[in-house]
Amino acid sequence: MPDLNALMIFAEVVEANSFSEAARRLKMPTSTVSRRIADLEEQLGVRLIERSTRSLRLTDVGSEVLEHARRSAEISEAIDNIASNHLSKVSGTLRLSAPPSISDSLLAPLVGAFQTSYPDVRVHVFITERIVDQIAEGVDLAFRVGELEDSSLVARRILTYRHQLVASPAYLATRKPPAAPHDLLGHRLLAFSFWRPEKVWNFTHVNGKDEETLTFQPYLSINEYAGLATALLAGTGVGDLPPIVQPQLLRDGRLVEVMPDWHFRIFNLSVVHLGNRYTPRAVRVFKEFAAQMAPTLFPALPI
Repeated sequence: MPDLNALMIFAEVVEANSFSEAARRLKMPTSTVSRRIADLEEQLGVRLIERSTRSLRLTDVGSEVLEHARRSAEISEAIDNIASNHLSKVSGTLRLSAPPSISDSLLAPLVGAFQTSYPDVRVHVFITERIVDQIAEGVDLAFRVGELEDSSLVARRILTYRHQLVASPAYLATRKPPAAPHDLLGHRLLAFSFWRPEKVWNFTHVNGKDEETLTFQPYLSINEYAGLATALLAGTGVGDLPPIVQPQLLRDGRLVEVMPDWHFRIFNLSVVHLGNRYTPRAVRVFKEFAAQMAPTLFPALPI
């Protein structure tokens, strides 16, 4: 029996006339969409789409299959709507993993608000710096920074931001503030790192043209941003912080941005789940809840 999910993906590819556009609409990696279509073709033993660098063309068999694929999508949506109407209460257990640096500023208020809205959902949170094996460790959703290498995962981006170079006013009062990246070598530099003798920072000027790379030996390195923030607050030196880690420190002026015309690269924070299995309702609801609420917690992120 053909995979109904693959049939729905096939219908979306044809509708979008593009693998990448279909992937965007379906919120999954393009490689996953391409692989699911290839698996469907292999399962059926026929070619459904002729691919070229510029366009897609349905084969004769593909045209016939498309009509059934569209009906499958309509039936799936109708069934999902029926189920949703009967499941007015969201319940169950939700298992999350997240890095420690966002547990207080993002995760705690997010989970608290979610359970206020959906009190029948129990939430288990696993805090760790490492990337978890979501199957082996039973994690439903993981908060991840950066791009995904695993094409079996589906990501929903919830925040976009750049790190900021910061220091305490007390520290800057004792030294001349740096105007350009090479000036930083005259300062005590703090970095997120673990057992590495050297650290590299890449900067781009706001003019979009000038770039500088700084390689240095940190005065203090630590593999946890909350601890780094404490050291910066104590006036130990200059370091980079994600704006979602203790954002009140900059809002209150206890830390200030250094060299605001020189920027670090942009990061995405996403919630990710396995894309090749059934997604429980609590997971789907929390994913959308996080995407809606997270920007309200950080309304003016630097990018």
